[in-house]
Amino acid sequence: MLSSIYNNSKYLEKALDGTWLRNKIIDQNLANNDTPNYKRKTVLFEDCLKEELSISKKKLNTTDERHISGIGGFNNSEPKIVENNETSYRFDGNNVNQDVEMAELYKNTIMFDSLTKQLIDEYEKIKNAIAEGSK
Repeated sequence: MLSSIYNNSKYLEKALDGTWLRNKIIDQNLANNDTPNYKRKTVLFEDCLKEELSISKKKLNTTDERHISGIGGFNNSEPKIVENNETSYRFDGNNVNQDVEMAELYKNTIMFDSLTKQLIDEYEKIKNAIAEGSK
């Protein structure tokens, strides 16, 4: 039970890292709203997490660390920062739309808050398991 809680917290922590990076990139986009030829950047990490979850469902039990490495493990894949060079909203070549960025920032803040609450719940489960086990 404790190992499944620990794995859940690892995925939540990875998702928090991705939302934190996304927040920084959105702030960077907003800061460069008036910079000529600046191209909007986005952060992609959800697909990596989905792949990690699907791999973990195929986890094999091993008795030795030399057995089939990498299956069921947690990859250290990093979020990807992608620059959008395709569109331009203005004549100066900048493609940052302040309204879109503010909406993305709000959406990302909601995601970060809910992930934080989920992670706190996971740690509460660990705390309760330890407290109940000591009785």
